[in-house]
Amino acid sequence: MNPTVTDSAAAATDPLRLTLVVGSNRHGRFGPVVADWLLARIRDREDLVAEVVDVAEAALPMSLEPTPEATAVLSGVTPKLARADAFVVLTPEYNHSFPAGLKNLVDWHFTEWQAKPVGLVSYGGLSGGLRAAEHLRQVFAELHAVTVRDTVSFHNAGAAFDDRGALRDPSGPDAAAKTMLDQLVWWGRALREARGRWPYGD
Repeated sequence: MNPTVTDSAAAATDPLRLTLVVGSNRHGRFGPVVADWLLARIRDREDLVAEVVDVAEAALPMSLEPTPEATAVLSGVTPKLARADAFVVLTPEYNHSFPAGLKNLVDWHFTEWQAKPVGLVSYGGLSGGLRAAEHLRQVFAELHAVTVRDTVSFHNAGAAFDDRGALRDPSGPDAAAKTMLDQLVWWGRALREARGRWPYGD
């Protein structure tokens, strides 16, 4: 058998490197509760290896000025985005859209998102953060990223989890997460192979 074909087949089944972006930095935020639940779902899988970028821990200036302080923060953030094969972006909904801190982190990067899939997980009140998720689709399309079709959303998120951070009824969210992550893995493998064969933008 052709060694190149064998190597390619093996690489296609290697776990994908996934970066979870926690998109809220608001005081008293609920995001870490949802993030912990989501990370448990991701870590149950053999086809994904996760790491986290938390907007609350990435104090990037809104000016997009590459100051020494910004450069120091980016040194801990940018490599996690650059080496990712796929992303999950977790966002609340503020005033019918996603937070400014998340947009700022996205805007500090460009090639790191290109030709990679993005899964969206949202939470909020009656809308479950879905308006924020739809706005993110437009942003990531502009960045040449591919958002997967199915999302995970939590309507009245605070009531969905108990005081220990466990879902009161996990059946629906667990099924939605599996569907989204399955799609993310399919796209992640396809695009990882494509980037390896034909560097994007060349």
